[in-house]
Formats: sequence, C-alpha cells, structure tokens
Amino acid sequence: MKALSKIRDVSEILSRHGIESAEKEAQLLITYSLSVDLVDIYRDNPEVKDEWSMAIDRMVARRIRREPLQYILGYVNFLGLRISLGRDVLIPRPETEMMVEYAAKAVSVQRSAVSNGQGITILDLCTGSGCIALALAREFPGSLVYGVDISEDAVGYARRNALDNDIANALFLCSSMFDAIQRGERFDVVISNPPYIPTSDIKNLEPEIKQWEPRTALDGGADGLDAYRSIIPRAGNFLKNNGILILELGIGLAQPVSGMAEHAGFSGIEITKDFAGIERIFRAAWIK
Repeated sequence: MKALSKIRDVSEILSRHGIESAEKEAQLLITYSLSVDLVDIYRDNPEVKDEWSMAIDRMVARRIRREPLQYILGYVNFLGLRISLGRDVLIPRPETEMMVEYAAKAVSVQRSAVSNGQGITILDLCTGSGCIALALAREFPGSLVYGVDISEDAVGYARRNALDNDIANALFLCSSMFDAIQRGERFDVVISNPPYIPTSDIKNLEPEIKQWEPRTALDGGADGLDAYRSIIPRAGNFLKNNGILILELGIGLAQPVSGMAEHAGFSGIEITKDFAGIERIFRAAWIK
C-alpha cells in the first residue's frame, strides 16, 4: 500500500470513531512511522511495507480507544523542545507555552538580566515533564532552574528531557511543593502550572483526559484551589525582593487566586487572558 492510501484509510477509521482532526492525526501517525516529512509523502508517495503498516494499525487501535496521540507517539513539541512523556505525565498545552513566553518576557524586564540571564534563579513547581523549566532554562542559559514534582515518574521524564534537549542548567527534584528547597534559598521567579480542575468536573472532561492523563496532575480539589493554597502562602519565603510569582489559572479562578495573593502580601497583581479570552496567567510581585 502507498503512503497516501494509508493516510486516507487511517483518517477514515479515526473519523468513524469520533476523533477530531482525523486527517491530521493520520498524517502524523504515518509520517512518524515512516520517519519522513509530509512533504516527502505527497511528493514521492512511498510504499508502506507490511511491517510498517502493522505497526501503524496497532497505533490506530490505541487511538480509537481514545489514548492521546501524544502518548502513542511518546513525545510532544513544546516551544521547539522535544518533550518525551507517558501516562504518568500531563500533556503540555498551548496555554502553558503562552505562560512560558510571558514568563520569559517578565524575567527580562523584572531583572534587567545580563547576558544569558546570568545569575537568575527560577523554581518550577509541579514540573511534570519539565517542559516549563526546560524552556526557561534554554531561554536563559546562564540561569539555574529547579523543577519539582511529587511524582518520581514525572521527575524521571523531566531528567530525561533535559538530557535529550542538551540542557544542563535545570535540576529536577522529587518533592511536595517547596519541601525539597533548602531554607533560605530564594528565587527570582516561582512558576507553576498546578492541578486546577475541580474534582466534580473531571468526569465531564474528554475521554483522552479523564481516562488517560494522571489524575494527580488534574485534580485541584473541590473548588480547584488546593494547589494554590499550598503555593501562595509559602511562595514569599522563597522569592527574592522584587521576585515574581507566575501561575497558570483554571477557568474562573483569577479572583480567588488574586485574593489569596493579596492576603499573603503580594502586590502588583496582573491577570492575562489566553487565546480563547480566558483569564489564564496570574502574575504578582513580592516586595519586602
């Protein structure tokens, strides 16, 4: 069978099983399996060997069970980084890419960073695959970035991703929030994409999310605020003067998170909306 015919057949199967963007996913599965670009397929229409076709069929069988494509392929692209992941790790979203780009600009302005961000220190809580920590470590190669996660499996992926992307200025620790950080150690930035989905809402999520992604990375407690309650009251103890706290927000959480931050002594609170107009990025300054 030729590659274009295989794309058509896979696309039809995925579409019949309710997979959105079926054609695009079919293209990704075939290009991944053949290790070629889509341009090459449309130009050359190579033959798909039987063993390759069988491998593709096995991946399609996983996908129609609603396993996320990112887990099937084993990686996702995040701001130019190739991030390996599996079921123990939350799949990075475009909103998190937006938060990292926002954070990079904020760091540059806040600290008037010298060449390569020399001397900047960043703490990424709930690091998961390490995508946030690694993107910022690459952006500021003279910085030191810590990534912390309670999941040993997630930390293993983060360390692997640091090696695979040749990033040496990121250190990953297995810990609950700040517990592994030494007393007196302070950072220019504390950043996090914490779990923020209210427990009762998880059952309403897409099958790809509720059935496959790690619940600990999704479940924010009854009101979605549990992780923020763990981070915000303690964050000031780990921030330098004029340091900044940056958090990704769940829907409808901007006001209660801002209230927590004001109560904890933060100032200069800013909320930024994402591509869909949802209040998604929280920023506050620690000035003491």
